[in-house]
Amino acid sequence: MTLWQKLQTTLVSGERVGGLLRDVERLAASEGRSPDDQGLRERRDDQRARQGWKLLSLREKQVTALICQGFTSRQIAARLVLSPETIKTHVRHILRKFGLRTRRELRQVLEGWPFTQILESIGDPASSFR
Repeated sequence: MTLWQKLQTTLVSGERVGGLLRDVERLAASEGRSPDDQGLRERRDDQRARQGWKLLSLREKQVTALICQGFTSRQIAARLVLSPETIKTHVRHILRKFGLRTRRELRQVLEGWPFTQILESIGDPASSFR
């Protein structure tokens, strides 16, 4: 069975994404392809990002969304009416849950994610800093 046939079969059967990813990696290896092929790597990174997101509390999701919008800890603290030290603690927890070291890495991992719903839950952050 080719890689494409396996993907079609798996998608039709409704198998979970994690199982699909393992199957794709196995098939890639059996066909002499690297499991680090760009498509597989992107899919694995996306799955890790989604898993990290699920581990976050609502407040951590709000902080994450604001980080990804480019706000500083002080700006986030002002917007959420928290101390900058509390924000630093949230940032440490967020980075740990994603397995990352920097805010830049977090922004890269979540680049293009729609944070509309989370941002709406705290109002328009841009209006607070004009």
